[in-house]
Amino acid sequence: MRSYLFTLARGLSAASVFVLFAFASTAQGRALDEATAGRYFAEARALCARDGGRLWGRSLCGPMMFADPSTREVYASGPDGEGLLKPRGDVYVGTLPPTVNIANTAAEWAGVNWMMVISSAVPADRHGRARLLMHELWHRQQAELGFPASGAANAHLDTREGRVWLQLEWRALASALSSEGESRRRAIEDALLFRARRRSLFAHAAAEEREMEMHEGLAEYTGVRLSSSPDPARLVIDFNLAEESRRESFVRSFAYASGPAYGLLLDGAAPGWTRRLKRTDDLAELLRTRLRLAAPRGGEGEAYARARAYGGVELMAAEGRREEERRRLIESYRARLVEGRVLFVPLRNMRMSFDPGNLVPLEGLGTVYPNIRVVDAWGVLNVTRGGALLNKTFSGIAVPAPSDTSARTVRGDGWTLELKDGWTLAPGAREGDFVLKKN
Repeated sequence: MRSYLFTLARGLSAASVFVLFAFASTAQGRALDEATAGRYFAEARALCARDGGRLWGRSLCGPMMFADPSTREVYASGPDGEGLLKPRGDVYVGTLPPTVNIANTAAEWAGVNWMMVISSAVPADRHGRARLLMHELWHRQQAELGFPASGAANAHLDTREGRVWLQLEWRALASALSSEGESRRRAIEDALLFRARRRSLFAHAAAEEREMEMHEGLAEYTGVRLSSSPDPARLVIDFNLAEESRRESFVRSFAYASGPAYGLLLDGAAPGWTRRLKRTDDLAELLRTRLRLAAPRGGEGEAYARARAYGGVELMAAEGRREEERRRLIESYRARLVEGRVLFVPLRNMRMSFDPGNLVPLEGLGTVYPNIRVVDAWGVLNVTRGGALLNKTFSGIAVPAPSDTSARTVRGDGWTLELKDGWTLAPGAREGDFVLKKN
């Protein structure tokens, strides 16, 4: 399990609602002191100087901060735009307000576009730390680089077939990264075959997967490339591809594996590819055309035949068992968040932090976030257990109805809602339901 989770999708528009995603950390590590924070900032600047803007055509460095979720204390690399942070040694210190979600992310605060990392999530390992910092620094500039953020749902990656063919693709990519010559070429052909098979089964798979790979995939590739690791390919095999396969859900996190894998293979096949990349490109297709490989058809017979070489029979059986568990979980979430009495909270200009490794899509309705923190015009919603259902248009989120609606801090089963003045709970369309409204 990773000790940190991950970045921010900035400026995403969905159904005319501005949505800001941040992936919160579940790490529990040591707190940083100001001297250590200053040293880590210096390491990041040194990595940027070493790259010299070659990877993306510009330096990725900029304002950085480490934040503690429990105390909200901040160590920053420089001043903010409103004079809220105070200099102390080589860093600036202060406290973030409750309206700011703390996560490994990019965030606008006090007039500055920051790279933010949770203090306890900073790896002690130098290469791991470099990967994280450069990943988040890429997110800070991704819009300027021409790659807008994405919240593509990729719900198909929580189905049995979606998960099977994704993991087979990852296994073939690992084989490609660990081999050379014809062996590498054949493994890449297998990865492309499994990818094509998956995408032939789901109408929107190609577009949604490409969006997330251009968002989180490029960020993680950047972190790996600029981490100064002596063996980036081994890092991707052992960490990204192996660790991602152990996650509860792949719908938001899969690109952390496929992005750096295809990126490193493109480094070998098409040096300088990042400087020519467009937001509409597909990483796997770029690799295929560069290597002059035939386009895979995604046919069932050939895909199943090649799957045997990658443990496909055992994988399919394991995913069949998981599918039964998933159905039971979906039924419980439906009973709790759809059929049961709920509080519906409208979303206007939200910012949210969550764990991308445990999401559960509900077909036609949206996605369940088992734990999530949402900040919007009405205040702060914090769901610590039991889940919340974010609808598919990003216009509202539902939690189980509370028993007491009179307090300014409303509490329900597994959640709290801190309301700002001018907002109140009113009866919903069904008896027992509530909806948050402005007075």
